[in-house]
Amino acid sequence: MSTETELKQGIREHLGQFSLHVLLVFATGLTIGSERAVVPVLGRDVLGVESLFVIGSFVVSFGFVKGLLNLYAGKWGGEYGRKPVLVLGWLTALPIPVILIFAPSWGWITVGNILLGVNQALTWSMAINAKIDLAGPEQRGLAVGIDEAFGYSGVAVGAWVTGIIAARTSLRPEPFYFLAAVVVLAFLISIFLIKETVQFAEVEVDDDDHHDANLPFGEVLKRATYGDKTLFAAAQAGHIEKFVDTLFWLAVPLYLTSQGLGIAAAGFIVGIHSAMYFLQIATGGLADRIGRRPPVVVGMFLTGAGVLGMVLVDGYLPWAVLSGVSGLGMALLYPNLMTVPGDAAHPTWRATGMGVYRMWRDSGYGVGAILIGLSMEFVNAEAAFYLTAALMFVSGAIVYIWMEETHPDFGTHEPPAPAPEHSGQTLPQD
Repeated sequence: MSTETELKQGIREHLGQFSLHVLLVFATGLTIGSERAVVPVLGRDVLGVESLFVIGSFVVSFGFVKGLLNLYAGKWGGEYGRKPVLVLGWLTALPIPVILIFAPSWGWITVGNILLGVNQALTWSMAINAKIDLAGPEQRGLAVGIDEAFGYSGVAVGAWVTGIIAARTSLRPEPFYFLAAVVVLAFLISIFLIKETVQFAEVEVDDDDHHDANLPFGEVLKRATYGDKTLFAAAQAGHIEKFVDTLFWLAVPLYLTSQGLGIAAAGFIVGIHSAMYFLQIATGGLADRIGRRPPVVVGMFLTGAGVLGMVLVDGYLPWAVLSGVSGLGMALLYPNLMTVPGDAAHPTWRATGMGVYRMWRDSGYGVGAILIGLSMEFVNAEAAFYLTAALMFVSGAIVYIWMEETHPDFGTHEPPAPAPEHSGQTLPQD
């Protein structure tokens, strides 16, 4: 077999490895989903934490650690390959179930969530980069959609399963036995079955490529943060939409149980929101046909409307429906926001560029947890919903005004020219 044949891109051509990465991102979702419904209630009802802001601290630590590690995960994935970073990510997850089972105080839960942030950054970053490597430009949106659909389906299943286990047994240790089994299995798969994919990114590099190739790390950081209006629009939207994820992790279970719902019912409603993310298979593929910008714009406003509606209604069924509406909006915006830097970045620095986007996006967990926690602590639970919805509307307006289309075939986005001092430099890590 020739080298050219071996390195041909396409999901069908690499279905085995692509499927293993889908399985692993599902496991990544299960890992974080296993905390979604149970841990906030565990803090309140078992560990005796009365302050909602203190309960939110475990999401703050998770968000800032995951955001920072996303930045370096992309850089390391280019320098050392995707597989070593993936294995390291699952290695860091091994102590998490033990900590959750035996933690004597909320401080230990926060430590466990620091490890969770490392795990999620390294494993999910490498999962998406590996899928994009294998799929190639023609199926980039579909690859991202599949990745996020199965990842957040894992979040939904994790929330459902642990909520049911907790309702039938107790808040711990039984739900975290399930988590332990997931982590160990994923660790073994990443070591023994996953192959390196970084070489497929090199297939996309044209020997006659223009000046946008081989940007150094600092230039990529500036470009993807504020040097390009389209990438800035994507980064700020990613940052704000994480407030919604934080809301469903932190505020929604506490709000619903305070309204009289049991832990299993609250876990089911949280799971409905995440289950809608499975539609990202369709919305990512749709964006390959119609572009990235339309589903992002619609998704931002639809999600904000769903969040706002949850505090304007009362009852299990209305809450479940509006949880699904906000989840549908997230399914529209989420994969296509991430595809924007994938489109706009040159293959030589794509992993780093996506790492910058993911840094700004996932630091939204930390900022969101602080603002949502303060709203719940000093105003009321409903204030957190109003705040999140308002920010989604404002952020969606910024996307509508500033984001250009980045689709490889009919996009209007043109990257800005690099600073003269960087035009001849190379970037060895990607």
